[in-house]
Amino acid sequence: MPPHWILGPGAIGRLLAHSLSPLVATTLIGRRALPEQQVLTTPEGQQRVQVLNMLTAAQLASETPNPPAFVHITTKAMAAEAALESLASVIPSTTPLVLWQNGFLAQPRISQAWPGPVLCATTTEGAYLTGDDGVVHAGRGHTFIGDLSNQHGELAETLAQTLTQAELPATAVSDIRQRLWQKLAVNAAINPLVALNGVRNGELRTAAHSPHVQSVVKEVAAIMLAEGIQPPNGGQGEQAWLALVWQVIASTANNKASMLQDVEAKRPTERGAILGPLIESAQRHKLPYGVLQALDTAIAALEAGY
Repeated sequence: MPPHWILGPGAIGRLLAHSLSPLVATTLIGRRALPEQQVLTTPEGQQRVQVLNMLTAAQLASETPNPPAFVHITTKAMAAEAALESLASVIPSTTPLVLWQNGFLAQPRISQAWPGPVLCATTTEGAYLTGDDGVVHAGRGHTFIGDLSNQHGELAETLAQTLTQAELPATAVSDIRQRLWQKLAVNAAINPLVALNGVRNGELRTAAHSPHVQSVVKEVAAIMLAEGIQPPNGGQGEQAWLALVWQVIASTANNKASMLQDVEAKRPTERGAILGPLIESAQRHKLPYGVLQALDTAIAALEAGY
């Protein structure tokens, strides 16, 4: 079976590598060399040590490797296109890509630019890094896979079966655009607020923060309607979106959102991928976006400060 390449050795990239390696040949590709011996801590607290095939993009360019079955791009959204460019000369243009980014920035751009199939994945698997040689699988979830033009259902099904065999349950779907926008709506209501206030997700339920959540959801719900994205769980309008956000906040109460992790580590955040598409859509549909713009401006100022 042709190998799977994973571009970006962050938390999801390493979780994928650990999970897929027992089934298929797997290569984890990063900008710098990492230890080949890697440790996965399972949700049950068990530790599994595996030797993973680790290469830098520069090493890969100097070899003539077998073409991969899939290239999983697991970098942050703002780095996805540059990461793909670093590999473009060593993979056939027909190679299927799998995009694991948050937001809705990289997915349409790469889907339009890449000649081969482009699948998009949205996942609720939880993972975080513990240094250069460790990743914690913090919570089991589910992954949905599809493509924006709904032309590669068979390929999505093949990948979903492989991931499920690798103990990362996955389902191929025909409505991945809807699911990506839904996740974007939830991320927009949670990530910027926890990043700016330095709190875990559950604290958004307090009186100090819950009005801000509601004001974000009010703008987001109108944008979703204009984009033709159905309210979640068969509900109606703004209340359905708010119910979903509160549900996610409750189920991830102890989580430290990725944007907060980025701010604490003084890294660039994914504000452009999460808030950017919503602001652009609001401008296009002539809808209010003052709350979203204020969040984007505040996070930009935080980033400029470091």
